[in-house]
Amino acid sequence: GLSVGGKWRLASPVFLQRSLRRCTPVEKPAMSSTSQKHRNFISEPMGEKDVTDLAGIGDVLGKRLKDKGFDKAYVVLGQFLVMKKNKDVFTSWLKGITGANSKQAEECYLCLREWCHEFL
Repeated sequence: GLSVGGKWRLASPVFLQRSLRRCTPVEKPAMSSTSQKHRNFISEPMGEKDVTDLAGIGDVLGKRLKDKGFDKAYVVLGQFLVMKKNKDVFTSWLKGITGANSKQAEECYLCLREWCHEFL
């Protein structure tokens, strides 16, 4: 695991790559597993997927994102990349424009982060 003496540490890039190949989640204290939606999203190129295909983004948050011009998953990915994949910046932005809670924002962040590890 990622726990050393009860303290969490960052996973190495090699661990992340191995985890992604096995389609297993990177363990985080707040989130021990990923959703089927997350696993489906990171399993293939993004293409023209709707914003609601992102983990953590349902119909309500999806409509709020679409109303602000973020209609496709790749548009949200662009914002994620402009924010240099920074968890705090991205999740704060997502919560601010959609009213997402911390769990939803983190699910979306992890989904995009793992997709980037797999495809960028």
